[in-house]
Amino acid sequence: MNNMTKNLGEGSIPKLLAGLAIPAVVAQVVNLLYNIVDRIYIGHIPGIGANALTGVGLFTPILMLINAFAMLAGSGGAPRAAIYMGKKDNDTAEKIVGNCFTFIMLCAVVLTVVFYITAPQLLRWFGASDATLPYALSYARIYILGSVFVLVVMGMNLFITTQGFAKISMMTTVIGAVINIVLDPIFIFVLNMGVRGAALATVLSQAVGAVWIMHFLTGNKTMLRLKKVNLKLNPKIIGPCLALGISTFVMLSTESILSISFTSSLSKYGGDLAVGAMTIITSTSQLVLMPLQGICQGGQPIISFNYGAKNKDRVKKAFFTQFKVCVIFTCVSWGIMMLVPQVFAGMFTSNKELVNYTAWALRIYMAGIFAMGFQISCQQSFMALGQAKVSLIMACLRKLILLIPLIFILPVFIENKVFAVFLAEPISDIIAAAVTTIVFMVKFDKILNAGDE
Repeated sequence: MNNMTKNLGEGSIPKLLAGLAIPAVVAQVVNLLYNIVDRIYIGHIPGIGANALTGVGLFTPILMLINAFAMLAGSGGAPRAAIYMGKKDNDTAEKIVGNCFTFIMLCAVVLTVVFYITAPQLLRWFGASDATLPYALSYARIYILGSVFVLVVMGMNLFITTQGFAKISMMTTVIGAVINIVLDPIFIFVLNMGVRGAALATVLSQAVGAVWIMHFLTGNKTMLRLKKVNLKLNPKIIGPCLALGISTFVMLSTESILSISFTSSLSKYGGDLAVGAMTIITSTSQLVLMPLQGICQGGQPIISFNYGAKNKDRVKKAFFTQFKVCVIFTCVSWGIMMLVPQVFAGMFTSNKELVNYTAWALRIYMAGIFAMGFQISCQQSFMALGQAKVSLIMACLRKLILLIPLIFILPVFIENKVFAVFLAEPISDIIAAAVTTIVFMVKFDKILNAGDE
């Protein structure tokens, strides 16, 4: 038995979770820097910063759709690969890696063509004005041309993490982020490329990350190797991966619908100032959500491997350890956001009016962020256990069933329309977290017992 798989099956759960989650959290935080650093620099471009920042923010729906297709294969394939590793069937696990890579490449071709052609119309639909469209389109076109690298980094890096190589996975994003941080000011300010420079810096840094991943997955250190023989799509292999990944796909793709809903409502009730605040709030919320995803990425290989190995006690211990860490993290984050929202607003802009407006809105929007520790820990554990159907239902609950309708319903009943739009977020967070946690706790033992059959 390989030392890595032996550790997953026998090692100390808290130590394993720390060893896998800390690099994953670092990777998620560093990955977040790709967008945050861009927006910080863009927001401080003399004379045009506010419009440029709003324009780049309008690209978010397309960005989230690109990410969603990467995760459709990656988030569904990685847990299934780990489950088969737990069953000591690495041949099937390698077929999963190969099939998911081919699917990601096909997505890259289709998405690049479709989004490049339709970008102007889509950005107008998302709320771009004559003042913001040039910046939005300049950023979008360059980013879209490099989307193949984004898809490889997001989709295939999970297959490194799921094998237990969390530090290698972390280095994918650390290397890319360092390059991005160095290139951003050079391209934006020194070469005077503006938002085009920010997009180019991001694409080049993602390209380096993609090369790093391909080098590892075709090298000697990996347990699951990317092989030519496994690249041909097999419906029996790729089908279950996509079925499991559909919940993450829904979660990310609905971010596009969500972004459009927020932007259109805030533009209607609060104008460009409210839309600019939402751009900053979106990035700030990721400071909480991305590390949370990292914690669950660290827990996923342990839960999936031991579920495949039919070790119920270790699955339970791994879940509850992860659950406690997630809840504590979001509660602490909630406290910080409520106490000093102006600090986060000031990171992105020097416009005092926008800082004050964003600080006010951030407190409302983040009022239920503590509940996300419950929500995401249980949601991601459903996926780690291979529970595609219930994971999809829980993914739809928060955004499609609750949040998006509330964005349009609450302003009908509340006099302060902008307040009502932002209030939709905490209400949906708390209700969805309560339902997801209850459903998971009720079904947990049944899932484990079914795995013995």
